[in-house]
Amino acid sequence: MTRGSFDIVGQLDALRRYARVLVRQDDEADDLVQTTFLRAHERIASFRQGSDIRVWLMSIMHNQFIDQQRSSRASAAREQDWLNMNPGFVQPSGETAARLAQLRTAFLSLPQEQRAALHLVAVEGLSVAEAADVLAIPQGTVMSRLGRARAAIRDFEDNRPARKPGQPLRIVGGRDD
Repeated sequence: MTRGSFDIVGQLDALRRYARVLVRQDDEADDLVQTTFLRAHERIASFRQGSDIRVWLMSIMHNQFIDQQRSSRASAAREQDWLNMNPGFVQPSGETAARLAQLRTAFLSLPQEQRAALHLVAVEGLSVAEAADVLAIPQGTVMSRLGRARAAIRDFEDNRPARKPGQPLRIVGGRDD
């Protein structure tokens, strides 16, 4: 196997993004990525020549995550920590920041299965077939989870109160002196 055909280090950014979606904390995401690399090294013989390395690594990561979930339950603190996570880019301001916060809230309100499917397809750019391989589920299940996730986000958008142009912003949790 040539070095170019097995460039796992080149997949680091994609793996870290997916790990953050799964565990929502930087340090736990890094641990999951490291565990994924260790498992990939241990199971190098199971990699099929010509297969997509990213899909193989994300499958390993997904299985590692499932194993961790079985051994310990996720805590409510993870949700809050993920909300406060610095995404690693310049923070937008004003209405853009508010819109991103609303989308993040909508995304977090999705069940974990829908979040994972939506992240793999919409953010990582995997095909439905590749996402199905990562999640070890049929393609039809991925498609239905994507459809439900997208519908839930649309519903979230449709049901949020709209601010009319020229209408002042309302102060919440502060004083208006």
